[in-house]
Amino acid sequence: MKKFDDLTFSDHYMFEKVLQNKEICKEILERLLKINITHIEYPEIEKEISPYYETKGVRLDVYVKDKDEVFDIELQNFMDVSIPLRSRYYQSILDMDNLIKGEYYSELPTSYIIFICSFDPFYKELPMYTFTTHCEEDNTLIFEDKTIKKVFNAKAYTKEKDVAIKAFLEYICNKKPVDDFTDKIESVVKIIKQQEVNRKEYNTVNIHDQDSFLRGKKEGISQGAEQAKLETAKKLLQNKIPLEIILESTGISNETLQFLVKEMDENTY
Repeated sequence: MKKFDDLTFSDHYMFEKVLQNKEICKEILERLLKINITHIEYPEIEKEISPYYETKGVRLDVYVKDKDEVFDIELQNFMDVSIPLRSRYYQSILDMDNLIKGEYYSELPTSYIIFICSFDPFYKELPMYTFTTHCEEDNTLIFEDKTIKKVFNAKAYTKEKDVAIKAFLEYICNKKPVDDFTDKIESVVKIIKQQEVNRKEYNTVNIHDQDSFLRGKKEGISQGAEQAKLETAKKLLQNKIPLEIILESTGISNETLQFLVKEMDENTY
């Protein structure tokens, strides 16, 4: 658990907190995407979307809407090979969240899935990867589905030619402001740190996460122990050890043992 005073803009809590500032959030999007945004609805932090009870819900880092566009901004500090599939799923969830029943498909807004990474997810040493849909047989033919995916690699900021993007990626990578805009972000970070309510919120959230981790760890250990008992019982059965000895030595229930016996008998034939 990182200390509150040691947090930088590149940490999830601070990143999400700073982007609640509409002006900064808007300018980040305009800098990274090279578009003009007239107005954005107040950013939703860690927005949860779960269309159906049975489907996997998602928690988006920062979810922003313009009049005709939606933006999901994700900060990624650890290597994750599932970024392409995550972006695919996030895209589908955004579409379901933005198209009301009875509306035409043409009502779907242009959507941007943005990953800001502190590593190179594709090992091509590019500072920015842009993914749109093209025809394989004719690369000039664009599949107009109004979806754009941008993945930024902060480690390669020195290779970025755009001055504004380079400064932002350098700030993400080295955690030190390098121009007027990153200075502005840094000043917001300092203000957030001065507010005791944020310190309490951060500590509360992290205690909850830590408790969840410990519970999960205990459950994992418990499940692992039960699995070890089953594997031991199977080996003893294979060696034709008497059932009463297996029960005594492994501690599994008689019902479980009978199930294993039946399973082994079925696999014999």
